[in-house]
Amino acid sequence: MANTKSPWDDDDPETPWNDNKGEKVIKFKKISKPKTPKINISPMMWVIIVVVLWALTGFYQVQTNENGVVLRFGKYVDTTEPGLHYHLPYPIEEVYKVSMTQERSINLGVNDGSYNRNYRDNAFTETHMLTGDENIVDINLTIVWRIKNAKDFLFNMREPEQTVRVAAQSVLREIVGQSQMMPIISGDRGKVEDDTKAELQRVLDDFGSGVEIVRVKLQKADPPQQVVDAFNEVQRAKADKERFKNEAEAYRNEVVPNARGQASQILQSAEAYNQAVVNKATGEADRFNSVYKAYQKGKDVTVRRLYLETMEEVLKKSDRIIIDPSAKGSNVLPVLPLNTVK
Repeated sequence: MANTKSPWDDDDPETPWNDNKGEKVIKFKKISKPKTPKINISPMMWVIIVVVLWALTGFYQVQTNENGVVLRFGKYVDTTEPGLHYHLPYPIEEVYKVSMTQERSINLGVNDGSYNRNYRDNAFTETHMLTGDENIVDINLTIVWRIKNAKDFLFNMREPEQTVRVAAQSVLREIVGQSQMMPIISGDRGKVEDDTKAELQRVLDDFGSGVEIVRVKLQKADPPQQVVDAFNEVQRAKADKERFKNEAEAYRNEVVPNARGQASQILQSAEAYNQAVVNKATGEADRFNSVYKAYQKGKDVTVRRLYLETMEEVLKKSDRIIIDPSAKGSNVLPVLPLNTVK
């Protein structure tokens, strides 16, 4: 016999239907979750954990290119070298890490974005300087610097980069004011760079800045744009002056030695003539003295010899013929050709 029990029989606990209420009721079995064991931590333990974690925050690492500056309640305590270190956790102590090898640069007269307030006026003020010979020169200068003392850099200057800029501008004006324009523009720029670097380093050391000037490079040194044409004309005039001067010096170097040579030749000829005349006069005087001595020894003979020598000198220059009239009728030719007698 078939089971005629109604599926909505309320007596059956397994039936999903409730005939009395006309509602479908679905029964689910409750799945039990595993129970987690409860850990009871006391407040004191929580305090210890927090203190330990807070204390661990005091460890810090300083890189090879850095120095660490330790402050205790804002006051300087120590400077640490590269490596792992520990300081009392914040807010008791704190550490500022400063790069010691990074090179920073400042450009005077170049708009690099670091100093752009009223740039046009500032650029004109920075770059145009008065030289020692009262000329204006337009200069662009690059200063490369780095930190050499982390403590001084952090605490002795409020704005280190601005301080370096102002000091560099002041020192450069002093150096340019003691120099001539032409050596700066076309001469020994290295001297201006070296002098500026040395003087700027001295000023920054006096400030206790903790900054080291690595190098100073003079990028541009020209006359102002407003007068560059006039300046070029002046330079061309100076070049012409030097050229004419050099040509004159070359002509002088050619003419003066020739004149000196001719003068020396004339002096030597005069000296030779003087020596010859003096020697001749001396010889004649000696001859006269010797004749006079002979005359004193034999006056008649000497007078006769002098007469004959004188007549010989006179008659040998004569072109006349003397005929002896007493020689007529003889075989001797009465002609004496004086011009052939020697």
